[in-house]
Amino acid sequence: MKALWDLSDQPERRPRIPLSVSAIVEAAIAVADADGIEAVSMQRVAAALGFTKMSLYRHVSNKSELLSIMIDTAVGEPPDLGEVPGGWRARLEEFVRRLAEVWRRHPWLPTVTVGTRVMGPREAGWTESAVAALAGTGLTGDERMAAAFLLFGHVRTTQSMTTAGTQAWSGGSETAELIRGRADLFPELSKALSGPTPTLDDNARAFGLDRLLDGLDALIKERS
Repeated sequence: MKALWDLSDQPERRPRIPLSVSAIVEAAIAVADADGIEAVSMQRVAAALGFTKMSLYRHVSNKSELLSIMIDTAVGEPPDLGEVPGGWRARLEEFVRRLAEVWRRHPWLPTVTVGTRVMGPREAGWTESAVAALAGTGLTGDERMAAAFLLFGHVRTTQSMTTAGTQAWSGGSETAELIRGRADLFPELSKALSGPTPTLDDNARAFGLDRLLDGLDALIKERS
């Protein structure tokens, strides 16, 4: 029992990180990045910080509020596309590249940034960047908003191999091999997958983006 109570050789306890909204959100994002958004709970975040679950409620009212702040923190500052050379098309291409990079760092973002909800200022700023990229093109405000929504949707659809419609259709995939072996059932798919499929390497993101921007270009020229 003496050893149990002999604290002379015990290392000093490190002070806990002061609890704050930013500390809570950073810990929650770390959990989501590592184990998915489903793993985020007030209990899990509190444990990661060394506090009780109830301590968190002094700073965030509930998990829904925590998720909203997580989203707005994880998306980061919206991109400033004003200095991107090459006009509106180059700016939107850069927008898509940066959005995809953020979603790669935080793969849970595409699934939680849907539905009716209140956006934070940073997330809204991303839409502002896309809409601003089309300023002066002759498109109406409504059309510029629609174009931004299409870009978000395109990146979301092509971001994850688990998203419907983005399965492994590359020519070297096991699925492609099985389909080629049953050309009697899938004659056109077999033909399409019989040669190189570089267009599918990124889930057709670049191909689809080019087609979207081609359509916008045609509309802009029609208005000029």
